[in-house]
Amino acid sequence: MRYRRFAGLSAEVSELGFGVWTVGTTWWGIRDEAVAVRLLRRAFELGVNFFDTADTYGNGYGEEVLRKALGEKRRDIVIASKFGYDIYSKDAAAVRRGHAELPQDWSPKYVRFACEESLRRLGTDHIDHYAGHNARIDAIRRDDLFEELLRLKGEGKVLTYGVALGPAIDARQVDEGREAIARRGCGVQIIYNALEQMLGRALFGEARARGVSVLVRVPHASGLLEERVTTETTFGENDHRVHRVNTDEKKRLWQEQGVKKVAALDFLKRDGARTLGQAALRFVLAEPSVASVLPNIYDEAQLGEFARASDVPDLAADEIARVNALVDRNFDLPA
Repeated sequence: MRYRRFAGLSAEVSELGFGVWTVGTTWWGIRDEAVAVRLLRRAFELGVNFFDTADTYGNGYGEEVLRKALGEKRRDIVIASKFGYDIYSKDAAAVRRGHAELPQDWSPKYVRFACEESLRRLGTDHIDHYAGHNARIDAIRRDDLFEELLRLKGEGKVLTYGVALGPAIDARQVDEGREAIARRGCGVQIIYNALEQMLGRALFGEARARGVSVLVRVPHASGLLEERVTTETTFGENDHRVHRVNTDEKKRLWQEQGVKKVAALDFLKRDGARTLGQAALRFVLAEPSVASVLPNIYDEAQLGEFARASDVPDLAADEIARVNALVDRNFDLPA
């Protein structure tokens, strides 16, 4: 495993991180806590020391299961968690439908309360990186919110803070990311991969210039770049990807065209030396401002493949340029 600097932290983080949402919710089909604990512990054994969770994952369960799995390793791991969704409201269960967003609360009082509750569930006295979960521009512009985060940092309860942009890619996130980096001087978490590059292209340069770290999630374009999705693949009711293909038009644009795009990236594979899934990780990690990449991990074989991405050859400059050229012309597919 290779490790990288995370701006504001003394500890380096594994370039492969573990996004706890795949084991802290049922959205990827994992319902057995023993499976979740085993995957988290196996990741640690393979050199992963960076774990990204959130209070909204399973309404607190994503933090609790991390403590159950690795609480005794607290000194050896770096924990990121997120805040902003009101998981405590009595009306939350009534408001939420499926994967719909909960109401958000960015008031200083709520943020402090949420932080204390996360610390309790995690069984720790500090969170290494605390991020506003899918914060929009109005939240990023709230001085009182960031003054409270500074107070939490001054008390040692939070070591660094930032903003996770989302939930899905949206052009507005370019302005949100720029505001977070330039106005708040904090890092951002974004969706970025070899197929979906808008946010990275807009924000990486600014992150480098300001010396802040970027976290990247969905590096495999929700499974496409793992070569686990074909034109015939169907998604179960509990699989969040069903929302990408719930209309014929979305299916054509994401699944059918996505499979064709993946086929055009076959040149990135190296027989026995680099899978496309590993190449997808190395593509993201070619950007120096990226501290860690967070693939969706939901089985042990997949975890092993991703962990070995630290051992495979980096992408050459001409390979990266070829990928970018394909993206620029939409892989010669109709828009």
